[in-house]
Amino acid sequence: MKLVKRPWGLFKQFTLNEKSTVKILEVKPKELLSLQSHKQRAEFWYVLEGNPTFVVGNKAKKFKSGESVKIGKSKKHRIINKSSKMVKVLEIATGSFDEHDEKRYEDKYSRS
Repeated sequence: MKLVKRPWGLFKQFTLNEKSTVKILEVKPKELLSLQSHKQRAEFWYVLEGNPTFVVGNKAKKFKSGESVKIGKSKKHRIINKSSKMVKVLEIATGSFDEHDEKRYEDKYSRS
């Protein structure tokens, strides 16, 4: 993320001239995404709301609104919402995007 100051304030630039897919993920209280990786894309997560725990590789860290993390191709990752409030995360995926380009290692919902 690039922070650019202007006389009127600032803007946060997340991508520039990259092929990307942008989503807002909403994770319900006490829920989590599968532990997964992607061969063809990298991801960038930016916390919009809540205090999620991001797992990237073998590290887990609690984040707060305005914080972000980059996830490289083939890196295991997941979002965990341990709180009683909704978590909202901006996801920007760069590279070749395909919803089926995921390898799941753990999944609470028994998806393969």
